Formats: sequence, structure tokens, C-alpha cells
Amino acid sequence: MKTLEFDSPVQLQTERLLLRQWRPRDYALFAEMNANPEVMKHFPGVLSRQQSDAMADNIQSLIVAKGWGLWAVERLADQRFVGFVGLHEPMHEFSFSPCVEIGWRLSPDTWGQGIATEAAKAALQFAFEQLNLPQVMSFTPLTNVRSMAVMQRIGMHNTGNDFDHPALPNGHQLRRHALYCITAEQWRSA
Repeated sequence: MKTLEFDSPVQLQTERLLLRQWRPRDYALFAEMNANPEVMKHFPGVLSRQQSDAMADNIQSLIVAKGWGLWAVERLADQRFVGFVGLHEPMHEFSFSPCVEIGWRLSPDTWGQGIATEAAKAALQFAFEQLNLPQVMSFTPLTNVRSMAVMQRIGMHNTGNDFDHPALPNGHQLRRHALYCITAEQWRSA
């Protein structure tokens, strides 16, 4: 799948949030999130500071290369980094590849405030109006009902095509994933 690229990092703004390129000051808060067992409950494990920084470096470099990606989310009221929300082209080979997925990871003290939904709606608008994508996918372990609720709130539909994530070994409790999708047509009609 060939997606559009922009010369400089795109920023998106909502009523309460700024989706922007990552800054060095974001890294410590991101590492705190990635070391939190509750935040990482639906991932294979918590991340060390080194692993978290490497992930942030990778996300930042992808935004530099394309102009978009998994944006750092900043709360406008206090300029606080609260996590990431955005778009990503998965590196794993899935039955539904190639695709662009939407994803998020937020600080637990912001959960239940509609931040993931608000930021994800802005990311979808960008995906369909600027990137002209035909569809956007999202997936998560079957145990992650909170993320699936966000997917539904932003207009995504469960495809019913659950799959085993290739990065996780057979028998792993998080291996089975739900697959959600929204097409450009569904988004426009919502």
C-alpha cells in the first residue's frame, strides 16, 4: 500500500488536544506509562526505559519520514503529554495486509475522559480527508474491551475475523485478536 507523505510533520488539533511530533520531554512520561502493568496489561509485558525510548525514537522517525504517524498527544489545558494516538502501517504480515491501523496508548489518569475517542476521530478525519485511505483497521487482544469500546465509539465495526497475532507464540493468552475496520464511505456517512 502506497500512502501519501508530507514534507513536514502534520499536527492535528481538537477542542482539548494537540496531536504533534514527539519531543524529548515526552520520553520520561512515556517510559512511565510503558512500565505501568495496568497500561501494558494487553501487551506482552512492560517496557524498560531503554525499550520505551527506542519505541519513541522509532515513532518519531516514522513521523519525520511520512509527516504522520502515532502522534504524541498533548492536553492543551496544561501542555501535558498524555500518550499517543495515530496511524501506523503494521510491519507484520497479516491476512489483511497491507493496511493502515489506528491505535492509541494513554496515561491511565486520563482514561474515561474521552481523550482516545477525541484524538482518534481527528486521526480518522486525517486518514480519510488527507491520505484518502479507503479504510482504516484496528486490532487488539480479545481481552481488551476498553479499546474495542473506543473502536466502536469512533464508528469502527468488528469484522468478525478474529486472528492470531504472528508476534505472539501459540498458547499465549493475548495471541487471539479482534479485527475492526471503518471504510471511508462508512466514515463519511456517520
